[in-house]
Amino acid sequence: MKPLVTSLCALTISAAIACVAPAEDRTPPTVTVAKVLVLTGNEYPGHHWKETAPLLAKFLAEDARLRTSVVDDPAFLASPKLAEYDTIVLNYMNWKSPDPGDAGRTGLQKFVEGGKGLVLVHFACGAFQDWPEFVKVAGRVWDPKRRGHDPRGPFRVEIKDVNHPITRGLAAFDTDDELYTCLVGDTPIQILATAMSKLDHKEYPMAFVLPYGKGRVFHCVLGHDAKALSFPAVQDLYRRGAAWTAGLPPQQVSEKAPAQ
Repeated sequence: MKPLVTSLCALTISAAIACVAPAEDRTPPTVTVAKVLVLTGNEYPGHHWKETAPLLAKFLAEDARLRTSVVDDPAFLASPKLAEYDTIVLNYMNWKSPDPGDAGRTGLQKFVEGGKGLVLVHFACGAFQDWPEFVKVAGRVWDPKRRGHDPRGPFRVEIKDVNHPITRGLAAFDTDDELYTCLVGDTPIQILATAMSKLDHKEYPMAFVLPYGKGRVFHCVLGHDAKALSFPAVQDLYRRGAAWTAGLPPQQVSEKAPAQ
């Protein structure tokens, strides 16, 4: 897989635009192809990353602009090769074992802060519980003191922001999953989709976005297992989210290129 080469002319134009763009403009540079890293390799035993990670890579690549790779070593966050990617899909949760350490955390922080993308999948909201900065990166994080989720089962996901590029044109959909009720944090987020708990009848965010530095973050708590990630609407939501974090316009279903 060859790296995307940007012409000197394009770089010059981008630099000129950056000079005149307003300070609040956090839009990443437009790209035509994005390299997506599905980072996995460690999880709570009830989450089978060996099944979900390749499935994520497969259905994300149904958008032919997304070139996906799977790395099953969280320490890769500290590798200089991380810079070769445009977006990280974090399918990882440090579970009673060493995390990537300060170098890995710094690598992730600088990656997103510098203008790249991040997608958090399901229990990735609990990946770095001892890292205070993580709530600013992720927007909301898992609180082990709260009730984790409703019992696994069917529920409806409602689209709350119909104008955001990720959810524009999407309709409410049914899934079979864990409805997370355990997220905390006061970092400003833009909620895209929610679901109503059958236990406490409260509404909880299922997908949201936020900026971090110059980068974009899409956080979705859907996807407990391969079955939960097999719903077409869930796959479409993640596909759109990954494209958006990479600076690509999310494709409508009718625009989706056939899998290759």
